Amino acid sequence: MCHAPANESVGWRDPGWIFDAVMSGLKGGVKYYYQVGSESKGWSTTRSFVSWDKSSNETIAFLFGDMGTATPYLTFSRTQDESISTIKWILRDLEALGDKPTFISHIGDISYARGYSWLWDEFFNLIEPVASKVPYHVCIGNHEYDWPSQPWKPDWANSIYGTDGGGECGVPYSLRFNMPGNSSEPTGTHAPATRNLYYSFDMGPVHFVYMSTETNFLQGSSQYDFLKHDLESVDRMETPFVVVQGHRPMYTTSFESRDAPLREKMLEHLEPLFVKNNVNLALWGHVHRYERFCPLKNFTCGSMGQKGKDWEALPVHVVIGMAGQDWQPTWEPRPDHPHDPVYPQPKRSLYRTGEFGYTRLIATKEKLTLSFVGNHDGEVHDMVEILASGQVLNGGDDNNGKVGAVHKVDDMTRYSFSHYVWGGSVLVLGGFVGYVLGFVSHARRQIATERGWTSLKTEER
Repeated sequence: MCHAPANESVGWRDPGWIFDAVMSGLKGGVKYYYQVGSESKGWSTTRSFVSWDKSSNETIAFLFGDMGTATPYLTFSRTQDESISTIKWILRDLEALGDKPTFISHIGDISYARGYSWLWDEFFNLIEPVASKVPYHVCIGNHEYDWPSQPWKPDWANSIYGTDGGGECGVPYSLRFNMPGNSSEPTGTHAPATRNLYYSFDMGPVHFVYMSTETNFLQGSSQYDFLKHDLESVDRMETPFVVVQGHRPMYTTSFESRDAPLREKMLEHLEPLFVKNNVNLALWGHVHRYERFCPLKNFTCGSMGQKGKDWEALPVHVVIGMAGQDWQPTWEPRPDHPHDPVYPQPKRSLYRTGEFGYTRLIATKEKLTLSFVGNHDGEVHDMVEILASGQVLNGGDDNNGKVGAVHKVDDMTRYSFSHYVWGGSVLVLGGFVGYVLGFVSHARRQIATERGWTSLKTEER
């Protein structure tokens, strides 16, 4: 480790052995059963997963950022109780899917361990019900990596890259996950190189790209070269949709003054790359809200083809950092200015909310649909649809971001909604359990406050 508390006794705990296993020769679309363990130490319960079928023309994924974990005990390190609800609803969706292959995408700020290693264990306990069934893809965030002496820290980034990683410098992140590709950057210390920085893969009609906002992405860097080559090499006949994911957002209406220089560099170096190569979706975390923008270029909405206008194939940026971390920017109006939000919502921001939740992506070769599911009721609260041509069908122009088609049930969403109708009584029970968990969570926070608990940071990202 590189810094306190990760390399001090208060944060360090021996993680034991970490094993990687590679399965080869799997047949597509087949359900496999497995156990982990040994004869001497014992075996786990039997788990199962469905292998990806390369001939499939459908893609299903669950995507979010900044989830963290919860603990069954009070601790001086801040935890994220809403993560329980996020996993609960995703598990419901996985059960509704049956044997359809899918995957999870967690785009940075994974466990919020920040140097306290036992929180990584709690995080994996939390996600085990889903991560044992489907692939769990990640990209790096500030709370996995940043420390004062990190190798890439240009002058303009002095206010950006600080101590958010708790001295971990990407070590637990690099060793506990094994993503595609071989991207890595040296830490500049005795710690092993940081891995899992940028990579891509195809799943059905979607090409997914992951990038690191914590390491060099400027023109001339190895990451920029990877992104450029990767985006230019996509076969849009085979994968008509391209989805890019990273941690810190290129666009947000949160104040986020500390990250302003980084966003300027992203706009200068990355946005032209995204626009030129017709990226359909750009998904970001870091801001602990859900916010969807119009098809966007240089802060300007492109036409969506309504009222007879020509449409433009521009990326739709969506901030999805609402999976668990409970520090959120203030958007609501102040009591003395009830009609003036603290941070006004410009026209380019079509939908934003403080609700916790996750997004669900469903795509065929003709259309991609991204839906926001709220944790308080497990229902869809926002949706955007994109055609393979790049045209955005809804959620802009005269719609002003309001959702009029959320309750439509087309061929791509019927798979789960029919299950939900059948299981209506189960959802009522789930809602009641969620209410109880929320009440207990509030009570725990209240008790902690009365005992003098204070957060580690006042402006949590």
